[in-house]
Amino acid sequence: MPMKRQNAVRVVLADDHYVVRSGIRALLDTMPGVETVGEAATGEELIGEVDRTSPELVITDLSMPETDGMRAIAELRNRHPDLKILAISMYDTSDFVQGALRSGANGYVMKDATPTELGFAVETVLSGESYLSPRVSGRLVQSLRGERNGDAPLTTRQREVLMMIARGYSTKEIAFELGLSPKTVEVHRARLMERLGISDVAGLTLYAVRKRLIDPEHPQ
Repeated sequence: MPMKRQNAVRVVLADDHYVVRSGIRALLDTMPGVETVGEAATGEELIGEVDRTSPELVITDLSMPETDGMRAIAELRNRHPDLKILAISMYDTSDFVQGALRSGANGYVMKDATPTELGFAVETVLSGESYLSPRVSGRLVQSLRGERNGDAPLTTRQREVLMMIARGYSTKEIAFELGLSPKTVEVHRARLMERLGISDVAGLTLYAVRKRLIDPEHPQ
């Protein structure tokens, strides 16, 4: 049941795709007591919109140009401690989820969420509680179990492959540099994804950045 409010909750949206922002805004427009007061396509724009409009809630993507969503969340949390922040993403891997939560997000919802779930996520976060999409929470539990079982540490070869993947090397280039066959590199990549609970190359790259295995400003 929607929360009763005397004044509309002010919301700022951030996503680098206009169509995505429009879709989320359309959903928010159907929610009683919610008003979208600003939009942003980059992390820098998001920070500026929040400073300008003083919203109660931010709904932001994580992968945006210039300052990405996670850095923007951390900066917003520092500037506006009471601001509610809901991360919305197409990635359900544990590194994205943990990164968003550690940066200061109050919740994490998938972009393919139903209007009902998005509404529930918004209400939950505004009430002062945390919200995780069911798929996200399942992946997070699996990752934490893996860490407790000692699966998190990587071998030297896995770290080498991970770092080269994060730097944008192709499978053939990695194979040539490390003296391996392309098939062996593919096996290492598959095992990395399985061990870390990550399902794509973008997730591996973010993991390498979070673990400071590469410098995002100078990846080479």
